[in-house]
Amino acid sequence: MRALIADAFPEKYLGAFRALGIDVTYDPNATAEDLPEKAESVQILIVRSTKVTRTTIERAKGLSLVLRAGAGYDTIDVAAASERGIYVANCPGKNAVAVAELTFALLLALDRHVADGTADLRAGRWNKKAYSKADGVKGKTLGVAGQGAIAQAVIERAKGFELDIVVWSRSLTDERAEELGVARAGSVLELAERSDIVSVHLAQTPETKGLFNAAFFAKMRPRAIFLNTSRGGLHDEAALVAAMKEKGIRAGLDVFANEPAGGTAEGLTNEIFKLPGFVGTHHIGASTEQSQDAIAEEAVRICREYLATGRAPNVVNVEVRAPAKSELVIRHYDKVGVLAQVLGIVRKYGINVADMTNTIFQGQKAAVAVIRIASEPPADLVKEIAALSDLVIQIDVKSVAA
Repeated sequence: MRALIADAFPEKYLGAFRALGIDVTYDPNATAEDLPEKAESVQILIVRSTKVTRTTIERAKGLSLVLRAGAGYDTIDVAAASERGIYVANCPGKNAVAVAELTFALLLALDRHVADGTADLRAGRWNKKAYSKADGVKGKTLGVAGQGAIAQAVIERAKGFELDIVVWSRSLTDERAEELGVARAGSVLELAERSDIVSVHLAQTPETKGLFNAAFFAKMRPRAIFLNTSRGGLHDEAALVAAMKEKGIRAGLDVFANEPAGGTAEGLTNEIFKLPGFVGTHHIGASTEQSQDAIAEEAVRICREYLATGRAPNVVNVEVRAPAKSELVIRHYDKVGVLAQVLGIVRKYGINVADMTNTIFQGQKAAVAVIRIASEPPADLVKEIAALSDLVIQIDVKSVAA
């Protein structure tokens, strides 16, 4: 089994992959453009921020697992991977504490003018009169968009700062909000209206891309704080810039819509960088030693289980339960070729198999195969399988609830 790690990764864990029998190539400087050639002969591809395009996936004929060493996987063409039966897995929750810590760093830096004050000190200027003006965060309302691991880590820390907390998520119920000890907003616009500070902790999907737009910022309170440590595509940067100019909205961002592809870049011209009331970091939310070690350990665990079982944990592109109309429950003798003959009959009738399991009993004399199929089986199909009397003990047909 060959693997390519096409991003920066804690090198002390490379030996753990090799101990699994994986032939690892470590290439932290790989780019999206050269990845198709570099990944051509590997079965496992591990990335952090390097984009995995359709071209890479289609060219890597032996690829069977793409592993995102982190939580978000919007840099991977998941649709292309799914079309080729390639698992895409991630490491959710392992960077939650690191991102939550940065969220509060951005919040306090905005409130206490840390970045501007430091810049003045480096320029030899002392301006206590200006920088001693701050609101303080105690008793303010923090609006959290999301309820995943990172959002929960932010909520936990917000309580220590004595913030009131209101949360919006499409799937958040009143019962779950009560468990978290927070109030629930009924919509993202309600979240904006009720909050002094809004912190975004959502995955970027077609539904959430651009969710924090002009309509959202119009509902925010004057001088409110907007924090995004998730993905730059979640907010409309032009609309945010307009709100900063018109309403004095303050912004703390770790992510941007058009981030440089490499680790360094010069000549960036984003208008927001120059506005008062902005502090920013370089998409480094998960970049602590603690977080990277936790992610690396999870990546090793995923590969270990994948090698042992053929299935990877934390897969994001497999149907939880593939659609099916019926189940064929077949008790059969545990002999070579039984399932091949059964599946051959199913194929003969042009019926697609959604999924199947085969359970072998002690002594290895008999087994039960459960084959979930896309349509009701005709009576002749059932008769043909039952007629395999030297192989099949019994066949039952069960309807699958919609």
